[in-house]
Amino acid sequence: MAMWDKIKDQAKTFQQSQGARGAGGSGQGSHGPAGVGRSGSPSGGSKAQLIGMFKSQLASAKAELKSGAYRDASMAMCALVAAADGQVEPAERQRVEELIVSNEVLQNFPADQLRQRFNQHVDRLLANFEQGRAETLQVIAKAAKKPAEARAVVQTGMVVAGADGTFEPSEQYAIREACTALGIAPSEFGV
Repeated sequence: MAMWDKIKDQAKTFQQSQGARGAGGSGQGSHGPAGVGRSGSPSGGSKAQLIGMFKSQLASAKAELKSGAYRDASMAMCALVAAADGQVEPAERQRVEELIVSNEVLQNFPADQLRQRFNQHVDRLLANFEQGRAETLQVIAKAAKKPAEARAVVQTGMVVAGADGTFEPSEQYAIREACTALGIAPSEFGV
């Protein structure tokens, strides 16, 4: 549980450092980021809250996240998280695909492009995990040129990793590897 609290604090700090930039268009008058109220208990719904926070951060940057590098890196990230434990059940693959195509920011891209790239990466990871991982991290690293895109790739991975309500050690490791490939300190995301 402490880990989620740590990530929550990191996410809040990150969101505050982004300032009022795109926070619901309310400009300077808003106090703190939109939708980050303290809920009664720190544990109740905190994972869902956190995932919601990453989603809203991504949504506020939607206009900037239209490059092929972001699309490809985020699909590689989703595949890396999905295959983090070395296997991807058909149901899990389908669930992640649904998360991808319903993601507000990823709707900048045609759904079939996203599915195709995600599945290509998953297939490579399942065929030869080490080689697939190396290729996947190379694709992720291409988003490193733009810090906003790089962070969005990690946030996308966090949303996918946390969607089932658990954040497995293998998923945390995958996020850390992606952070390293992107030149971002994993501690920024609490991993």
